[in-house]
Amino acid sequence: MADKKKIKTALISVFHKDGLEELLKKLDAEGVKFLSTGGTQSFIESLGYGCRKVEDVTTYPSILGGRVKTLHPKVFGGILARRDNDGDRAQMAQYEIPEIDLVVVDLYPFEQTVASGASEADIIEKIDIGGISLIRAGAKNFNDVVIVPSKAEYGVLLDILNEQGAETTLAQRRMLAARAFGVSSHYDTAIRDWFNS
Repeated sequence: MADKKKIKTALISVFHKDGLEELLKKLDAEGVKFLSTGGTQSFIESLGYGCRKVEDVTTYPSILGGRVKTLHPKVFGGILARRDNDGDRAQMAQYEIPEIDLVVVDLYPFEQTVASGASEADIIEKIDIGGISLIRAGAKNFNDVVIVPSKAEYGVLLDILNEQGAETTLAQRRMLAARAFGVSSHYDTAIRDWFNS
């Protein structure tokens, strides 16, 4: 079927690492290459898997105390590029932008940080920017990209992988995109409510 897409490269950027191990094991067994940053990259490597640093792709370090890691045209180009668009493909080649077929994100725990009685400064640092942008980009380009927007969806992807290998249908990608916008909508509502309080 033409709507089936193979997962070859996964960008993984998660706050909570629990529940990720089984997913990584299956993706690795399917030959999927990993791309990550910071703590997630260290976690992936600690399990014995190869993992390319996002910094090696962007040629930029993580800056501003970790506030800017993935926000770069080579990352977002790799997610947002339309695989059937000749112009997009030409620009990917021109600027050496890698295809990213799967994005796995688990956002900073904003609501939990508010509930813990943390300081305003700590709460503001838990407003996720890169993660929410990755979720929106992956969901927007569901035609080509699989988005896993929180650890609640790890099992959904794992079921797909176990049933059909590292391939997804358009219907599955669209379903995960809908969930992704649900996650981003809930997250932004929680942030708005906190500002209004």
